[in-house]
Amino acid sequence: MEDSGLRSRILIEIKNLIASSCTKQKVPPKMKKLHVSILKNHYNAANVSMDYHRRRVEMDIVMDDKDYDPNTVNLSIPTLHTNLWFKNLYDFLVSCIDQDPKSLALYSMLLKSYKNNESSLVA
Repeated sequence: MEDSGLRSRILIEIKNLIASSCTKQKVPPKMKKLHVSILKNHYNAANVSMDYHRRRVEMDIVMDDKDYDPNTVNLSIPTLHTNLWFKNLYDFLVSCIDQDPKSLALYSMLLKSYKNNESSLVA
């Protein structure tokens, strides 16, 4: 595959960004948004909230996308409320990294917005 170098570079950089966001005692709000974005993408979730102190993630996982219509107000999309426990934040977030093209494009956009004055990666 021609762009496998770019793919691996994006994956390495997003893992480095996750590592830098997990080292602090108190996670800054900007990094909380990064964590929520990764979880929303991986689990196809809505209403994600993280309790870093108790190591819990609460979210509503969308069970079926076929009921979603962007042109109407969606009042009854089937969701599953989930309360997950994680042992290590870094390991948990890295396990949620997907390698499909849609996810790589999201990670590229996240890298571009979180890396200040550095070269950005474009998928």
